[in-house]
Amino acid sequence: MNNLNLSQTSSTPSILADWSKGIVQMKGDSYPENSFELFQPLIDWVQAYLATAGQPLHLDLELVYLNTSSIRSMMDIFEQMEAAHKKGQMVSARWFYDFANERVGQLAEEFREDCTFPFTISSKPR
Repeated sequence: MNNLNLSQTSSTPSILADWSKGIVQMKGDSYPENSFELFQPLIDWVQAYLATAGQPLHLDLELVYLNTSSIRSMMDIFEQMEAAHKKGQMVSARWFYDFANERVGQLAEEFREDCTFPFTISSKPR
């Protein structure tokens, strides 16, 4: 499978998925007009990676804002990672957020509550 590299826009995060490193990085705001169109390639990439790569998958997030449909797409990704974790695959997530934006920290906490795989949340100063 190929790497996935989507540039950040004013309403979409940058998304970089590196197959050889097993890393997915997302950074920015996420309120696209069509979240399915934005996230489906990433959801497919994660599914293929978990099914065939045989290597750990690590998710690095610096998301600032997510609309409802983006949250649903992220839930789909975390659900895939959780299922893989339950099968013994190594997966992990790190979510960095601006300490002044408590709402994003709370959102990350809500995601983490549903995950049993390693999931860290860190605030960072501006």
